[in-house]
Amino acid sequence: MSMPRFYVPQPIASDALLALPENVAHHAAHVLRLRVGDAITLFNGDGGEYRATISAIGKREVTVAVAAHDPVERESPLDVTLVQAVSSGDRMDLTLQKAVELGVRRLVPVESERCVVRLKGERADKRMSHWQQVVISACEQCGRNRVPELHALVSLEAWLAAGPGAAQRWVLLPGAETPLRELPRPAGPVEILVGPEGRLHRRRGRGRTARRLPAAAPRPARAAHRDRGAGAAGGDAGVVGGFLTLQRGAGVMETSAAKA
Repeated sequence: MSMPRFYVPQPIASDALLALPENVAHHAAHVLRLRVGDAITLFNGDGGEYRATISAIGKREVTVAVAAHDPVERESPLDVTLVQAVSSGDRMDLTLQKAVELGVRRLVPVESERCVVRLKGERADKRMSHWQQVVISACEQCGRNRVPELHALVSLEAWLAAGPGAAQRWVLLPGAETPLRELPRPAGPVEILVGPEGRLHRRRGRGRTARRLPAAAPRPARAAHRDRGAGAAGGDAGVVGGFLTLQRGAGVMETSAAKA
């Protein structure tokens, strides 16, 4: 069994006692049922991680003895931002989880013209909080010590209007002319736009070149998506030629590629 990892959003000092936040303490003591003397790993998003040992467990408190800091980093060398149109059900959760596991640095949820889900007000706030926890949980599970930035929900039009800055912008479209694997490894940041279940509206912007998805791509998420049923918005995730790709089922959800 691998050592449990916990995200603790506060300063952590080596060779000191630390009271875990209430939600982390509850998960450790009442969900995982850890006991005094059990070893765990802590990280706070500043880089590296800390080994710790549970020293005391109360009704709502868990205290740990923190050991030395390990400066290990497990970040991707690629600076990738995933701009994901909001999808329904648990598909959005799975997309965020896989993106974190693949090393995406920033996540931008957007509402597009053909999104099935519409989020406003309190409902949007609750969904953002839920997605933040999905991102944190994915870091805890996959070993990343830096939590990707989750941007506030915006419209696709607002994201496009903001401009790419120094980043390249891609939209991966099935049937586009240039395979992604033929592109050189990006030297700078890349923003990848992924459409909703209803696909992106097909309008070509100035200066954009559609990129065709490779015919064969690594598919580590195949089984998880297939289990959601034939005809559902299943999908695959992988890395091709050093480029992140997220590939949705044909005719259901498109992952894209346009260079702006």
